[in-house]
Amino acid sequence: MQAAALSPRDPRDLVGRWALARRVADRVAGRQGTVSGLLTVSADGAGLRWDERGTLRWAGVERPVTRTYLLRERADGWWVDFPDGRPFHPWRPGAPVTHPCRADVYSGLVRVDGDRIRTVWDVRGPAKDQRLVTRLYRDPTAPFGEPVSGGPSGWRRPGG
Repeated sequence: MQAAALSPRDPRDLVGRWALARRVADRVAGRQGTVSGLLTVSADGAGLRWDERGTLRWAGVERPVTRTYLLRERADGWWVDFPDGRPFHPWRPGAPVTHPCRADVYSGLVRVDGDRIRTVWDVRGPAKDQRLVTRLYRDPTAPFGEPVSGGPSGWRRPGG
């Protein structure tokens, strides 16, 4: 049975649980790490809540990590906000987005393809040069922290 196609423009289609795999590259330090875990997108008042929970593996150390965003519909479309209400970026899958953060600039791209989401963020600043690549796969049965593994070209859903 094939899943229904998602509308990349309407984030309400993302409600559910997603297996999460992220590669983190610090190009200044020459280090790489990973995050594996679970994303839960849920209804939250007039919008959505995006909650990530997982395990960061960095420089031989493992530690729990979390990230939360709020998705809110505005007159000019959907926006991704920080939990305190500050805007992060417009929800525009397939179109580049930018977020200035003090001396750093976050340049990103979100792609939604069926039950798969891919985000790429390049973070540049006076002391930063990082790339974060995240792959998400809809999987309502994925237990917390289930790793999503793959070959050198990226991650893929187990068995898929």
